[in-house]
Amino acid sequence: MSLAGKRFLIAKPGLDGHDVGAKVIALALRDAGAEIIYTGLRKAPDFIAKVAVEEDVDAVGLSILSGSHLELVAETVRQLRALDGGAIPLFVGGTIPTDDQAALKDAGVLGIFTADMKIDDVVAAIEAALS
Repeated sequence: MSLAGKRFLIAKPGLDGHDVGAKVIALALRDAGAEIIYTGLRKAPDFIAKVAVEEDVDAVGLSILSGSHLELVAETVRQLRALDGGAIPLFVGGTIPTDDQAALKDAGVLGIFTADMKIDDVVAAIEAALS
């Protein structure tokens, strides 16, 4: 797999303080050739959108374990659109119930990844979605 030349923003929106999964994905994407920008913990959607637009990323990955994924994704999409970044693909990973996945896709999420997926499958799905 190769994501050479792609730039990703990996972000932890909201109050969730667990970022191991985000770091694992960031490393896997890096190993596939991508450049990674990691915002760190507890970032607001407006901050995430601003960084994504300023850094001219090819995609944004949100890691959400707090249960507030519907609200955080909707606000991140709103903020991206407000900054003319609405075309930036958005991926979400974390604790995402099956019942919420359709709403996330309707909100503009390109891919949803949960803890039961293999890392190589996640990277392959992201690569396929961006090609």
